[in-house]
Order: sequence, then C-alpha cells, then structure tokens
Amino acid sequence: LDPKQFENMFRRWVGGVVGALSDDAGLAGTIAIDGKTVRGSSTGGESAIHMVSAFATELGLVLGQEKVAAKSNEITAIPELLEALSIKGLLVTIDAM
Repeated sequence: LDPKQFENMFRRWVGGVVGALSDDAGLAGTIAIDGKTVRGSSTGGESAIHMVSAFATELGLVLGQEKVAAKSNEITAIPELLEALSIKGLLVTIDAM
C-alpha cells in the first residue's frame, strides 16, 4: 500500500467522522495541536524524529500528523498539518515549542 495514498484515504475518512459527529452531536469542537519527539528515533549521528499531531479532544482521535523537517521546528509544520485537515469552524489550540 502506498503511504501517501493511505494517508489521503485516512484523512478523508477522519474528515467524514469529524463532520458527522460534530453535526449530529457537537462532539468534535476542539482540536489540540502539539509536537512530540519520537522516543528512540535518534540513531547514530541523525537527529530524532519530531512529529506534530492534531488531536480531537472530545473524540479521543488523532486526526493527522506531520513530520517536522530536519533543521526546522513545529511552527513550520503546523500550517501544513492544518491545511490537510477538514476542521473549518472548530476551535484549535496550539502548544508550540
């Protein structure tokens, strides 16, 4: 399975779930954006992998993730993540480093 194709299908599915639940039950109102360093991902001379995630707090569901580019930070990855998600009209909180 092609990773990009899987990611596109997953994000479409998540968009449908969030849309259905927010319309029917008002559950998907808050999206928390936060970055984490993947434990054990630093090998040899390479830097550790850092990911930014979008978490629907009321659903307990990660809507998407974006890998932070080497020699960059969360602030550059967050717009890419937000652009890929269907979260119009939802409250977004961000804890940037």
